[in-house]
Amino acid sequence: MNKDSQASRRKFLKQIGATSLVAASSPFASLGAQQKAEERILTYEKRISVGEKIRLGVIGFGVQGHFDLASALKVPGVELAGICDLYTGRIENAKELYGKDLYTTRNYKELLDRSDIDAVIIATHDVWHARITIDALAKGKHVYIEKPMVYKIDEGPKVIAAQKKYGKVLQVGSQRVSSIGLAKAKEMLAAGEIGKLNMVNAVYDRQSSIGAWQYTIPKDADASTCDWNRFIEATAKMEFDAKKFFWWRAFKEVGTGVAGDLFIHLLSGTHFMTNSNGPETIFSTGQFSHWNDGRNLPDVMSGVMQYGNTAEHPAFQLTLQVNFVSGTGGQEVIRLIGSEGVMDVKGNTISVKHSIMPEAPGFGGYDSVFTLPKSMQEEMTRDYNAKWTDAQRKRPTKEDVIFRAPAGYDEHVDHFTHFFDAIRNGTSVVEDAAFGFRAAAPALACNESYFQKKIIQWDPVNMKLK
Repeated sequence: MNKDSQASRRKFLKQIGATSLVAASSPFASLGAQQKAEERILTYEKRISVGEKIRLGVIGFGVQGHFDLASALKVPGVELAGICDLYTGRIENAKELYGKDLYTTRNYKELLDRSDIDAVIIATHDVWHARITIDALAKGKHVYIEKPMVYKIDEGPKVIAAQKKYGKVLQVGSQRVSSIGLAKAKEMLAAGEIGKLNMVNAVYDRQSSIGAWQYTIPKDADASTCDWNRFIEATAKMEFDAKKFFWWRAFKEVGTGVAGDLFIHLLSGTHFMTNSNGPETIFSTGQFSHWNDGRNLPDVMSGVMQYGNTAEHPAFQLTLQVNFVSGTGGQEVIRLIGSEGVMDVKGNTISVKHSIMPEAPGFGGYDSVFTLPKSMQEEMTRDYNAKWTDAQRKRPTKEDVIFRAPAGYDEHVDHFTHFFDAIRNGTSVVEDAAFGFRAAAPALACNESYFQKKIIQWDPVNMKLK
């Protein structure tokens, strides 16, 4: 390690000690998670040889495509080689951002045919995910595919098979699973910090038109500028509809609604923290509360999933909630509830509060004792006091825990670092095709449950509907 790196390390550790962890008397006050973050930050700074450079293509240059590319290019040794999008305005935008000589196309197959592209980001409408992913793997490209990995449940096994067949790296883009916050939560959960897990409440609410996917539709949007005929090659034939093209998440013909957009973040995070393969039963319900804009997927939705008792975790129930007109102003939290406390995961801030039952059973107060004859009350009180000490009657106390990631920490860059490290070094990604499908399938099953009004049975180990 050179002098600059050593100075950076000392500065980083000092910052951790000052700002990142408040758990003075907790056994979980280790700096392991932060040190891991530090190692990744130092990785971003290291020099990359020409031979290690990765040439990147982007297929789908909308909102997430822009964010994904910006994060990917923060990792040293990654270069942009081309962008594909169906809308002419985004092709123009790509050249404005990355130079007029940038290779662009409206046909993703032309981009995949280029020998100077090593990996691709796929950030298209959901309905195209599986098709482009399989085509990219067949062309020898490594794939970073946005969530949900697939649009339909029956596409999942095909993507998994293609990844195995062609042997390329595939990572799904639920970046939170690379978060050091979730890693810390996983560590504390496994160590029994909240006792035995029995329930998870996961919420992702919003309160804005943009949050409800009412993105700005360009003035020149028509069937020609959006290459509508090419777009509907993956769908049933439809007349041009600018909303279905630009507000696509809200329409089941091309998107997967709140389940595919937001439930899946909550599922991915929960599965990572609990080491779970997924639920066994899935039920959801929804309604149209506010955004009456022609959408056919609800703007308020809840799900209930039952997870079985496994070697990785005890049985627990997961509740999911998305509300697009929430008076809270919007919130995102995964709350893990155990027998001895609750852990709130809000981004990269983790807080734990404890509530531990006393060893002795309850007696008196809001109890049936006072309804008994007086002589029996006195006798039973004497018996209780003789059996249980004062210490056994008190609730044990335990220090609360607060963990915060270092200032400036970026889980999105971390997620791409995992992806590119896997390409360069053959290491494992944090969210491979199987993990991605195990998160996507229950989310998509929520839509099935909503439309069919029934409980969906799922085999989380063999990844198939029962």
